[in-house]
Amino acid sequence: MERRPDPSEDSVLVQASQTDPQRFAELYDRHAPDIHRYAARRLGHSAADDVVAETFLVAFRRRNRFDPSRGSARPWLYGIASNLIAGHRRSEVMQYRVLARTAVDPVVEGHDDRADSRVAAAAVTRQLGAALARLSKGDRDVLLLVAWESLTYEEVAQALAIPVGTVRSRLNRARKKVRKALGGADPTAAREEFTRG
Repeated sequence: MERRPDPSEDSVLVQASQTDPQRFAELYDRHAPDIHRYAARRLGHSAADDVVAETFLVAFRRRNRFDPSRGSARPWLYGIASNLIAGHRRSEVMQYRVLARTAVDPVVEGHDDRADSRVAAAAVTRQLGAALARLSKGDRDVLLLVAWESLTYEEVAQALAIPVGTVRSRLNRARKKVRKALGGADPTAAREEFTRG
């Protein structure tokens, strides 16, 4: 069984990279796959490669501003990625509109999915894609960081540099809008269908 890295080790890596820049590569190895998956789901694979590269370039340049008392660099990196994704807003909204029309999420679409489960999930996925496209950037960022990346409210607050209360209100508003778009269905259950493909 593979050992999950201790989040507090991130601060050690960031601090060590001040004198030994090669240590920053370890931070990349730890978090780049998750950041890539997140960016790909929001923008598609081709843009995700650029977002990941730019996220870690920005993080490397700003590593002296990282607060080591935070421990994990995960919220910091998601915050940088979210800001970069904002520069691709048109692409992101277009991605959700395609999802709304086709009900196919290319990031989670597997080759061995059963046809009957895909057909059942297609209607929910279309509605979810349309709902995500209609959310404001702030509401969408909060919802997706919580739903897709399992960040805590505190981590989302750190990532987006907003108060925890704002995270809670944005998440509540986003959930209500998504629930309404899904005809009252629980958006968490829709997300589970959405992530299973």
